Amino acid sequence: MVYGEEKMRKRFTWKIWVLIIAITMSLISIFGLPPAFLEKGVLITSVEKNSTAFEQGLRQGQIITAIDGKEIKSTEDYSKIIQEKFSSLNGSKVKTIIKTKNAEYVLYSNKTPEITVSEIPKTHIKTGLDITGGARALIKAKDKKLSPMEVKDLVDITSNRLNEFGISDVKVTSVSDLEGNYFMLVEIAGATPADLKEMLSKQGKFEAKIGNETVFIGGERDIASVSRSAQDAFIESCGKTPDNNYRCRFRFAVYLSEDAAKRHAEVTKKLDIDPENPEYLSEKLDLYLDDKLVDSLFIGKELKGRETTQISISGSGDAFPTKAEAYASAEKAMHKLQTILITGSLPYQLEIVKLDTISPVLGKEFIKSIFLAGISALLAVAVVIFFRYKKIKSSIALLITSTSEVIIILGIASLIEWNLDLPSIAGILATIGTGIDQQIIILDEAKQRASLNLKQRLKRAFAIILGAYFTALVALLPLLWAGAGLLKGFAITTIIGISAGVLITRPAFTDMVRKIEE
Repeated sequence: MVYGEEKMRKRFTWKIWVLIIAITMSLISIFGLPPAFLEKGVLITSVEKNSTAFEQGLRQGQIITAIDGKEIKSTEDYSKIIQEKFSSLNGSKVKTIIKTKNAEYVLYSNKTPEITVSEIPKTHIKTGLDITGGARALIKAKDKKLSPMEVKDLVDITSNRLNEFGISDVKVTSVSDLEGNYFMLVEIAGATPADLKEMLSKQGKFEAKIGNETVFIGGERDIASVSRSAQDAFIESCGKTPDNNYRCRFRFAVYLSEDAAKRHAEVTKKLDIDPENPEYLSEKLDLYLDDKLVDSLFIGKELKGRETTQISISGSGDAFPTKAEAYASAEKAMHKLQTILITGSLPYQLEIVKLDTISPVLGKEFIKSIFLAGISALLAVAVVIFFRYKKIKSSIALLITSTSEVIIILGIASLIEWNLDLPSIAGILATIGTGIDQQIIILDEAKQRASLNLKQRLKRAFAIILGAYFTALVALLPLLWAGAGLLKGFAITTIIGISAGVLITRPAFTDMVRKIEE
């Protein structure tokens, strides 16, 4: 036993042990402990706010393992059980027991749980929009150059608005270009460019006016809360338009702050009773969205000079040929108006500089092609190395080193929760190419029959590699900001890769070569 341990120590230097430890830690970061691919169940990706499931405690990120005692292993299992349970109901409520990894939840409802689920990811690697698919917009303020603090405020408000819309898998960040211009980058998986443009191209400035005086605006200053319960927020009527389409009206309650209630009292105190409609005051409450009149509401005479904190807001959706479409449009319009009242208007008028759509099929096919091409290239290089140096061990050492670099990059990306997009994958490929070049330099130096000994020749090779590393690092730093940050993924993964190469894999490969040559 002692002999075996001594032999192992001679075979593995401390640099090779560092590589082994780095690979082990990276694999744990990628797959987790216990490994994620051993998890059973389905992942909750979103839960509708104010739903029964939300009120009972179900949240995004939890893993459902069973429903009513039946094991859930896939989304197909989940859909089958839910469909069988709720397809034959006649309006009566039923009990549903949902078991997650850490708790059990009991729901009483006559409709399916308002949650969406997906398969549990097999790894902790996060992929960007280029892989998952969706829409991406690069946005700037119209007619204004934003400071870093101003763009941060814009990002915060936009994030709140998109979260209120109930959108999951959304990423809002600030980016800048080399000229010092700041932009907001919004990425939403599963959305279309039209959806993204509709949500972001308008400022969302809400004002409620009586005559020319503003009574309250959207946002925390004037709005204490907005009701979304079925009792206080509903579609009140649907009727036909003159062109034989359907249009539905909605109504929901809004609770004003004390200051807004006082302004309402001061303005209404000056109004008279409408002689034609004695039940109402002479002016209406006009609702404006982005300076466009969307509705006018009668003000009851009992509200004259009164500090009321509850206001009823109404409006309508678009007209459609069918009642179901009109109803859905009214619900969507109500939700949008509620969101704007809660979050307030965006601080600036926005302009979409660039709008992209990415197909998830394209991303999956690209990853598959890149994986096959990378494996083929590594094997081809290993064969060339074997014929060049006539040593199978050198080829194996090169394969181990190149593969370990990819594992370390993915491990670090998983640890820092970096979203791998197509530029990031290009950075990984660039790292592999650079690594192979440097490993060939090490092999060539080891073969040189010069007056220097093997250790000195390998040190000389590493000095060349170190010089190339700092040159590449300086060249990559501007890419963190170039193209308004759209090349940041390439720069990040390449810097991680070449740094891991210089600090971990190249020293280990040098020791491997020294052992082989000796």
